[in-house]
Amino acid sequence: MASAASSLPLLVSSLLLALFALGAHADVKRYQFDIVMSNVSRLCHEKAMVTVNGSYPGPTIYAREGDRVIVNVTNHVKHNMTIHWHGLKQRRNGWADGPAYVTQCPIGSGGSYVYDFNVTRQRGTLWWHAHIAWMRATVHGAIVILPAAGVPYPFPKPDDEAEIVLGEWWHADVETVERQGSMLGMAPNMSDAHTINGKPGPLVPFCSEKHTYALQVQSGKTYLLRIINAAVNDELFFSIAGHNMTVVEIDATYTKPFAASTVQLSPGQTMNVLVSADQSPGRYFMVAKPFNDYAGVPTSVVPALPQTMPATNSTGSVAAFHDKLRSLNSPRYPADVPLAVDRHLLYTIGLNIDPCETCLNRSRLAASLNNITFVMPRTALLQAHYYGQKGVFAADFPDRPPARFNYTGVPLTAGLGTSLGTRLSKIAYNATVELVLQDTNLLSVESHPFHLHGYNFFVVGRGVGNFDPAKDPAKYNLVDPPERNTVGVPAGGWTAIRFRADNPGVWFLHCHLEVHTSWGLKMAFLVEDGSGPDESVLPPPKDLPKC
Repeated sequence: MASAASSLPLLVSSLLLALFALGAHADVKRYQFDIVMSNVSRLCHEKAMVTVNGSYPGPTIYAREGDRVIVNVTNHVKHNMTIHWHGLKQRRNGWADGPAYVTQCPIGSGGSYVYDFNVTRQRGTLWWHAHIAWMRATVHGAIVILPAAGVPYPFPKPDDEAEIVLGEWWHADVETVERQGSMLGMAPNMSDAHTINGKPGPLVPFCSEKHTYALQVQSGKTYLLRIINAAVNDELFFSIAGHNMTVVEIDATYTKPFAASTVQLSPGQTMNVLVSADQSPGRYFMVAKPFNDYAGVPTSVVPALPQTMPATNSTGSVAAFHDKLRSLNSPRYPADVPLAVDRHLLYTIGLNIDPCETCLNRSRLAASLNNITFVMPRTALLQAHYYGQKGVFAADFPDRPPARFNYTGVPLTAGLGTSLGTRLSKIAYNATVELVLQDTNLLSVESHPFHLHGYNFFVVGRGVGNFDPAKDPAKYNLVDPPERNTVGVPAGGWTAIRFRADNPGVWFLHCHLEVHTSWGLKMAFLVEDGSGPDESVLPPPKDLPKC
């Protein structure tokens, strides 16, 4: 029996039983997040790093659909800090969303800020993370939203469940890694290992044996795994040796169930899967190097490795997996896909080279949407919008790229400069929006996971090559497309999403590969107020941090 796992099922069960017992009475969940420096050792390397409450990953937030969540964040470190509640829609309440200099100024050293928000019409697995610089590498954790009391899952009830947080480990301080890359004008160093629940597992050499996550299960029982890709810069496959998984949820929205031996998640995405312990008792590796441990099996038994993992460049298997994703679209959980579109947007994704006199090659890597590298302001955009402050941003982000070209043709290596700007796209309240995200071959094609704050959206289409507005919309799925908050744009291809702009405020759209966000692959929507207070941004809280 693996000692690391022996108490886990009891711990998870006790937490869930406590939540079920309280569900009928408690509708406010309160948490204290202390941002502190902690000494953490992995792979024979010890370093001081920023954590929440001294744990890595940080504590899990548990709530029910309909609950109010109050989290007091106190910053005890020298770095500025914000927390983003990834996937929570924050209806009219961008003040609780968390991206630094977008919806709030950061929490300074010694300061506190209370994130106060409601969990409205959402249930499933989401996550929270720091949203400033590269702090989310170590400051992150799971959010588990149970259905409202008395409401069952729309799939067979599991016997137990556990969170599986996929992440990355750097020997060096991640902020130093990012600064070094920026000073050189080059891509920063990659991580030293991937982790599950903060542990790299026994297949990584150098002192990893004691840093292995083990989940002990019992034969014949079914488990719900809540998988989160918290990696900073890597899209990941996930597989369990000898076991199929049944996908039942993505980004806290239910799906039509389907079986898969391997699933794929981009950074920022979450996925719930059911796994039956239906194999002979033994030890079975998960990818990312932890393992799934059957009760009573000696640790001397060599774990089995997954045999069906796709190659790292297997775009076909990724496309086939995503083609199977469908919204549940049931009477209780309908897929309310916008059929008529008020605003058609096309954003080209580019990797660029800008001049830099202090950099190694007198140039630096950059990234852009519609050839605009986004410049973060020194005042939070939502505050500037709410108070009518001038000179912070321009509301003129273009609906289309400045010039049409063969976006995914031969690599373009000339004329790779961009324009710099803090430019937002203004959207009328309740307008329906279709956004096509088009990858380009500026320098090279590359896949990009894009996250939209404040909204879910429907992924109505995707394809390789250049989007054809005359032909491709005829192939859209407008019946039961997957509903997400983070979507992958395939390398050398495009993805089309639709949403209704019924949440007023300023909402960030950015690549969730942190290296690309650092280079400027981001923008924001300014969704105007509607008519009356129920369609307007709430007043800011009194403790909102100041810049």
